[in-house]
Amino acid sequence: MDKRDRQFHTYRGYQKIKQEKTRLTPSMEDYLEMIYRHCKGEGHVRIYQLSDLLNVQAPSVTRTVQRLAELGLVDYEKYGLVKLTQEGERIGRILLERHILIESFLSKIGVRDALLRDTEMIEHNISVEGLRSIEFFNSYLDDNPHILKEFEEYKKSRGY
Repeated sequence: MDKRDRQFHTYRGYQKIKQEKTRLTPSMEDYLEMIYRHCKGEGHVRIYQLSDLLNVQAPSVTRTVQRLAELGLVDYEKYGLVKLTQEGERIGRILLERHILIESFLSKIGVRDALLRDTEMIEHNISVEGLRSIEFFNSYLDDNPHILKEFEEYKKSRGY
């Protein structure tokens, strides 16, 4: 068995390894990203606003926000405002940048109807190497718009 075979894990195995390293579940990442998005404008967010923005019940929001507070990523008092800590803001910014990067890539290759769903599914499971490669490829396409145009023509020629 070669070294690559010994590094293989199941999908769930990769998730567990990631969670052990980051302490954040994909759901917690979504909450933190949304809190960051909202706090950029207003500086804070309320539980009912997060509930509306994420389409989840308020008690679920409260539990997750309490967990994020335990991790030192948000400041929250019962029935009060949710505000990001400095570390929460740093991680929230990274999560939003990751989302935008993946969404941009998928959009460039023609994903339309499932753009948000596919972005959400990929962003929680991509490696740093994969993310850096997408970032580099997006930059390449931005610097060489003719490549993207040729790709669009190729897709049309194949009836896509």
